[in-house]
Amino acid sequence: MIPVPSSEMVMFLACCGGLAISAQLARMRMEDHLLLLLASLVRAVAVVMFVAGVAQWLVGVPFSVAFEGLRVALNTSLTTISGAPITPMTLISVITIFGGSWWMSAWVRRAMERMLLGQKIGDPGSVAALARLVQYLVMGTGFAIGLETLGIDLGAFFAAGAVFAVGIGFAMQTIAENFVSGVILLAERTIRPGDILEVNGEMVRVINLGIRSTLARTNDDEEIIIPNADLVKNPVKNLKLSDSLLRVRVPVGVAYESDLPEVMRVLRACAESVPSTDKRAPVVQLKGFGASSIDFEVSVWTEDPWMRPAVGSELAMAIWAALKQANITIAFPQLDVHFDPPTRTERPVSLP
Repeated sequence: MIPVPSSEMVMFLACCGGLAISAQLARMRMEDHLLLLLASLVRAVAVVMFVAGVAQWLVGVPFSVAFEGLRVALNTSLTTISGAPITPMTLISVITIFGGSWWMSAWVRRAMERMLLGQKIGDPGSVAALARLVQYLVMGTGFAIGLETLGIDLGAFFAAGAVFAVGIGFAMQTIAENFVSGVILLAERTIRPGDILEVNGEMVRVINLGIRSTLARTNDDEEIIIPNADLVKNPVKNLKLSDSLLRVRVPVGVAYESDLPEVMRVLRACAESVPSTDKRAPVVQLKGFGASSIDFEVSVWTEDPWMRPAVGSELAMAIWAALKQANITIAFPQLDVHFDPPTRTERPVSLP
């Protein structure tokens, strides 16, 4: 017959096993806070069991009796709040909830920062602000659960603060809208720092994508603060969203006496001489017949949208030089005024 080990032996082996497991988890030296928390819990349980075993061996009180006495003591009512009894176990639970919420909020903040910065979503300032906001949200949720555990009805606080919340909501409507828009931009990543946008007909480069607003710089080195809500609600051209290729167009008009095939050849050779990308060929198109000129459009492609004005200027100068060398007249609006000779009119005859 196999001998059955005594309860003291089982408790001793459980204590040794718990301490060994906690020591092994602590030696891993990993940045995973869940493993550290698990090691602390296992160590605490092992210590409690060891102390209970020592007390049973010294005093001679069975473990079950001591545990029952501890349970009764922890569930003894100290006072009441809103009809709910407050016991030592309630206080321990509330302290545990507050501490766990604080630890969990800090862990969630660090995890969000590592994840967002690792995937290069947003700049460090915006990521830190968003992670801090989530931390406060987790802490507030834990604080509310702890108050509910104490028997405090949060409905009264919410009802009393509803009037203030409505007023604050109206006052902070624009701020909240910009904040939500900033979160959307950070999540979708349709606009990132370094992108070149066309906002209200003006080309700007994104410098910093914040939670409330976006900082951009124009070609004149003017810094513009754009509310994030404007970038979400209004149509915005992102010239570097999927690729950075951009067409640069230069219109030109020649006189009606010009040889059109020769004009097309000169303009095409001129466009090919301008430094541009090799991914797409230049295009020369006849756009129409104007009042004073035959209108053409010469277009080339560039991989740097920020240099569009410079590329357009270089292309226009090349067109002027090429047409002048080919003796092709660049038309300009003309108005012919004809003066007709005065006509002779008969004087009216007066009747007597």
